[in-house]
Amino acid sequence: MGFRPAHPRDHPPAAGVHHSRALRIAAAAIIFVFLIPYTASVYNGLSRLFGMAFALPYDVCVIGMAVVTCIYVVLGGYMATVMNDFIQGIVMLLGIIAVIVAVIVNNGGFSEAIITLSQIPAEGSAMQGPFVSFFGPDLFNLLGVVILTSLGTWGLPQMVQKFYAIKTGPAIKQGAIISTIFAFVVAGGSYFLGGFGRLYEGQIEYAANGTPIYDSIIPTMLSTLPDVLIGLVIVLVLSASMSTLSSLVLTSSSTLTIDFINGNIIKNMSEKKQLVWMRGLLVVFIAISALIALFQYHSSVVFIAQLMGYSWGALAGSFLGPFLWGLYSGRISKASVWCSFAVGVGLTAVNMGLALSGGVPLIASPINCGALCMIISLVIVPVVSLFTPAVPFQIKPPTTEGAIDREYDRELAQEELESATASAAADV
Repeated sequence: MGFRPAHPRDHPPAAGVHHSRALRIAAAAIIFVFLIPYTASVYNGLSRLFGMAFALPYDVCVIGMAVVTCIYVVLGGYMATVMNDFIQGIVMLLGIIAVIVAVIVNNGGFSEAIITLSQIPAEGSAMQGPFVSFFGPDLFNLLGVVILTSLGTWGLPQMVQKFYAIKTGPAIKQGAIISTIFAFVVAGGSYFLGGFGRLYEGQIEYAANGTPIYDSIIPTMLSTLPDVLIGLVIVLVLSASMSTLSSLVLTSSSTLTIDFINGNIIKNMSEKKQLVWMRGLLVVFIAISALIALFQYHSSVVFIAQLMGYSWGALAGSFLGPFLWGLYSGRISKASVWCSFAVGVGLTAVNMGLALSGGVPLIASPINCGALCMIISLVIVPVVSLFTPAVPFQIKPPTTEGAIDREYDRELAQEELESATASAAADV
């Protein structure tokens, strides 16, 4: 039989949330608010790259990309993002390999680049050649980055929702193999490429106080490439960014409409009215994200990785524990979900507030703060669930609410027909 997941509110990790109106509202608010800095970081990186390639002002690039995102998602919707993912993935695979090769060649080859990198000292480290060692000069902060970018994706709502597009069992196995290979090439290539960023120390931009502007490192690396490769990189980054941006804005606007506005502010919203609200909130979400990207660029308060740390810390710090433990345990309680929300949002918000107000943050690195939120969420959910009542959960049968459900019904009817035909043939 073909496999098609039930509605998201029938999914074990979401069961505790959808059994509680208050948790649904809180989850919708967390998703809408903390996906904004993540989207702003994408606009930041994409606009810097376009500015480098086409000599356009940063502000023009941000506004232009915001308009393009609105048109892309509002007119195309969910299917536009799904149909393009395969082609975008191929472009990304080819692009990251080409960029790595070009950067290494541009620095005299792999051996020459490694030799030059080994001669760069690391501040505060007595290690010889720290940047060519396996773990680098700062293992602790490297571990924080790995946890944030690897473990954190498990708890991001825009990642989880993709599983509801699965129609058949074989697609799960195929997807696991393809995504593993894709992640190995893209993520591994990104880490590998980033390691050579120190070779461009004298070419990147610096703030007035002498602090390196870290967001300028990758554009500086790419600016030395041939025009053909720069064009390929533009397509590569644009493909990845549009896929990411569309997922973020669709998740944010749909969650706020379905779980917060529908039934709480506006009773009995029709599907048409929900679509109108989603599109309106989508535009608002993009506009706020673009404004934050503009503010971040002109103030240099934080850089891209820090914006992502704040966003992922609050989101994955809130949802990772309930999502993951909900898959394997029927004893997850509402109280444990509330505790996970409080830790993810509370720790991130306090740390971010102290840092942006000029105070001393609880944890110096937003990336490490985000990683800590995720680990605490994984620990606190099962511990609190041991001492609080669990949420009863029963899987509901598929319904015919959407197109994917109608496809499922047709698959069942086809299987029943084939079964009946086979039985009739056997009787003969």
